[in-house]
Amino acid sequence: MTAVQARRHGIADLLTRTAARLPDRLAVVDGELRQTFAELDDTVSRAAGALAARGIGKGDRVVLLARNSHGFVVAYFALARLGAISVPVNFMLTAPEVGYVLEHAGAIAVLAGPELTATADAALAGREALRVVLGPAAPGWEPFAELIAEGGPVPDVPLLDDDPVQIMYTSGTESRPKGAVMTSRNLIAQYATAIIDGGMAADDVEIHALPLYHCAQLHCFLTPDVYLGATSIILPAPDPATLLATIERERVTKLFCPPTVWIALLRHPDFDTRDLSGLRKGYYGAAAMPVEVLGELRRRLPRLRLYNFYGQTEMSPVATILGPDDQERKAGSAGRAGLNVQTAVVDDEDRPVPPGEVGEIVHRGPHTMLGYWNDPDRTAEAFRNGWFHSGDLGVLDAEGYLTVVDRKKDMVKTGGENVAGREVEEAIHAHPAVAEAAVFGVPHPYWIEAVTAVVVPRPGERITEEEVIEHCKARLAGFKVPKYVVIAESLPKNPSGKILKRQLRDQHAKLAAE
Repeated sequence: MTAVQARRHGIADLLTRTAARLPDRLAVVDGELRQTFAELDDTVSRAAGALAARGIGKGDRVVLLARNSHGFVVAYFALARLGAISVPVNFMLTAPEVGYVLEHAGAIAVLAGPELTATADAALAGREALRVVLGPAAPGWEPFAELIAEGGPVPDVPLLDDDPVQIMYTSGTESRPKGAVMTSRNLIAQYATAIIDGGMAADDVEIHALPLYHCAQLHCFLTPDVYLGATSIILPAPDPATLLATIERERVTKLFCPPTVWIALLRHPDFDTRDLSGLRKGYYGAAAMPVEVLGELRRRLPRLRLYNFYGQTEMSPVATILGPDDQERKAGSAGRAGLNVQTAVVDDEDRPVPPGEVGEIVHRGPHTMLGYWNDPDRTAEAFRNGWFHSGDLGVLDAEGYLTVVDRKKDMVKTGGENVAGREVEEAIHAHPAVAEAAVFGVPHPYWIEAVTAVVVPRPGERITEEEVIEHCKARLAGFKVPKYVVIAESLPKNPSGKILKRQLRDQHAKLAAE
């Protein structure tokens, strides 16, 4: 036990070590609240002690259902300190969708934002669970502030590098999300890649406005900032006016946004009136940055060094990075494999394909997740032949730069969120007037990809585009609802009966323009 404790290097240790090294450095800003690393570390310990007194311990799964806040940050590190497994959940999901995650993960507690307690109550459906609200008191919910004030001793938990610390549920390509199990070992290996290849430093001041339930903001940016001793500005949402004002007021040096948010910033009237001169590092991901937008960013923020992070949840999440010196030379590329990653493109027999030839993108290295929660068959399939199979199609050039050309299994990436076409199709098929449906993405100037459905009515039945959309709104989170619906007489299929989605994508590629 003594050697295990001395060698421990987990998520919880990152904050403790930074607090010892840089106790007076500003760690986190959330509205009027400003905490140093020493203060944040003490708050986390008090929260961990109170949660331990309520029975939360090593291996317990605890759902985090909340918007960005200081409380989210404290809860994340407090759970790691106890060896509990945090389960961040998309706050845009409906109660049945949240309920599936709760049930599948076997969660015994929920920490929810004040505006999400009703959703959590409905998702729990009467099941016994510790309920803690990250805000003002709510009926049946303990206020997190009271737990922090109460505090308590933090148990000395034996933690190993490959003990699970988090389950990230990913839409993947299935009708139900899969739980990617993260450990301190794979996450910290990813932090090293993000920090070194992403040019990060201890003097960074960064805004965290994209959701912390998502692995990109949490694991590419927030936790690396804590690891380094950088300052984190927490915002509840990426509102363009608030972002621009905060960059000016806090002298922000570093910002991550998907292309949709960068576009919204460029189009906002405050962009040219705010002092953005401190912004030195910009990051994008989740979707390809349109070349025209990339050029505009370079013109209007000439000091900004841009990085493209490509990956997926199962890679913790970054796999390849396109650095600032290659943005124009390799426009549209996802970059080269990161420091701790090996990337290849293979055929259907997992044999490497020559440069310039399309194949499936695969990775190996310590970034990769431990596996899928309670799903050994999908885990074995994902890791077949010693590589993690991404499900994306891509091509490597002679210099090792990767270009992602398609999703192997029909994923739609809209506004930085993954939407499984099959899940939307199943929702549409629940309508009694629908015979067939195919869901895919089409190019969109703001969402990058827009969820699109082609629907075939049953013989003798009639259904409108509006009816399909309203039907979906009652069953799916808003970002999954089709933005375009086309009513058709039939769907194109190959001789074996498979729907030809590539043909549909090509046929309807100009829907947004029209």
